[in-house]
Amino acid sequence: MTDRVDLKGIEVYAKHGVLEFEQTHAQIFLVDVTAFLDLSAAGTSDNLDDTLDYGELAVEVREVVGSESHALIERAASSVASAVLAHDGVERVVVTIHKPDAPVEAVVGDISVTVDRTR
Repeated sequence: MTDRVDLKGIEVYAKHGVLEFEQTHAQIFLVDVTAFLDLSAAGTSDNLDDTLDYGELAVEVREVVGSESHALIERAASSVASAVLAHDGVERVVVTIHKPDAPVEAVVGDISVTVDRTR
């Protein structure tokens, strides 16, 4: 499947990390989601019911990442992937979670994890 819906840079304040302060103080995470599904019906009908509503999906992703607390962002990404795959028609999802303020002792332009899941 090559049709897809992309969401990039969904901002979420959440508590994910292995360090104690990361579990008690929220920090920003940026989430990218690519959902693969057949968009041919929507392309013909011009009807929102025939596609994946990206507005609703963005809110859902924000709620999933923001409502949970995990030691690893890999776990948060897996939770998002499961939520996206629960939508009718979604055959595959790629989720990347960026942690721009990760507490590392190096200058790093970006730290992220990506999971790729199929129904």
